[in-house]
Amino acid sequence: MTKRPLPLRSGSLTSKQALLTLLLAVLISVIAGSLELFNHAVSMRQDVAQRIEQQLAIVNGAAAEAAFQLNPDLAHQIANGLFSDNEIAQVTIRDDFGTALAEFAPADAVETSWLSQRLFGDMLHYREPLSYFVATDLPDAEVGVVELRLDEQSLTQQFLARSVSVVGSSVAEAFILSLLIIAFFHYFITRPLLKVHNAIVHTDPERPGQWAKPQLRGHRQDELGHLVDSLDHLLQAFQKGLDQRDQLHHLSHIDGLTGVANRRHFDLFYQQQWQRAQKHAQPLAVIFIDIDNFKEFNDHYGHAMGDDTLQAVAQVLNHCIDPDQDLLARYGGEEFVCILPNRDEAAALEVAQCLRKAVLSLAIPHAYSSTHTYLTASMGVASTATHAALSATALLALADQHLYHAKQRGRNRIEARTSNA
Repeated sequence: MTKRPLPLRSGSLTSKQALLTLLLAVLISVIAGSLELFNHAVSMRQDVAQRIEQQLAIVNGAAAEAAFQLNPDLAHQIANGLFSDNEIAQVTIRDDFGTALAEFAPADAVETSWLSQRLFGDMLHYREPLSYFVATDLPDAEVGVVELRLDEQSLTQQFLARSVSVVGSSVAEAFILSLLIIAFFHYFITRPLLKVHNAIVHTDPERPGQWAKPQLRGHRQDELGHLVDSLDHLLQAFQKGLDQRDQLHHLSHIDGLTGVANRRHFDLFYQQQWQRAQKHAQPLAVIFIDIDNFKEFNDHYGHAMGDDTLQAVAQVLNHCIDPDQDLLARYGGEEFVCILPNRDEAAALEVAQCLRKAVLSLAIPHAYSSTHTYLTASMGVASTATHAALSATALLALADQHLYHAKQRGRNRIEARTSNA
């Protein structure tokens, strides 16, 4: 079944990377925009100064003529032409006596600001002397002056209008750059890392060696590919350790010859089931099983045949119990024991009958048996359902006592407190 990747969460690698990229792009755009605004301010100052100087150079001759002739009409026309420029706030043409032949100024006082003062405060005022040619053998005579004051508000508005364009383009560039960087890193870095992360998250801790190793296209020879290989080696080593642990655990709980539970496992399981039965007031039954005349069988057929027989008996006995709740264990030698949780004596006797018939069904010849021509088994049954006052040890002792009675009464039989078979 295909597992969906984990949803993007706040604080995830993708969101952190996107936020960091956006902040970095914004910072770069702010720095770049500031440099561009600074360069624009320098360029604008140069352009304004150049235009004003060109205008003054153009009107210098006519203004000098007006000042020399003391012609206010001509001076008025020249001043009005200069004043029509939006960048010029005040124009004054004076003669050489300082008298204003023409003057144009705004009706209201011009508002200033700290920004306009910082940008244009040192270049607002211009004073251009007016020189008039008199004769070739005489130097030019200074006949007046043209005074200008620039409109700092108009200049500042031009700068701000340009600034909005610069800032807007910088923000747009930052956003586009962020998207490109985020997409690039997500495709080449973040997405492969998320694949590795999802594979690790969905790895079964009990079976780490079976993890879904991600295939990172284009990253086999780089650090990400090496990371996946290292993780795979590590998880396989973990799996090997778990397998060894499970094998040791299995060996410590399983009888090496018969493959059923050993005495140690029986002791642990019996204590657990006893406590559970006492806690929930449920019955617990025990069946002791002993192969009849097994010493004679071993002596005459050999120990190899005896071992094969024990294995066969254990296998058929296991078919009579519920592996999900019951336990069959080798108690020692040719003796086995069954623990039957939540079974009363009658239910335990039914299981015992199945066990006895299962041994007979093997039809293993036993010419030296005192009971039957085939291999048989005797059994003793005890249950807390009929012996509620017994302790855990006493219940085992009672089942063993019933087994002893079964052997004393002819073998190949089942003995319990209230029933014989």
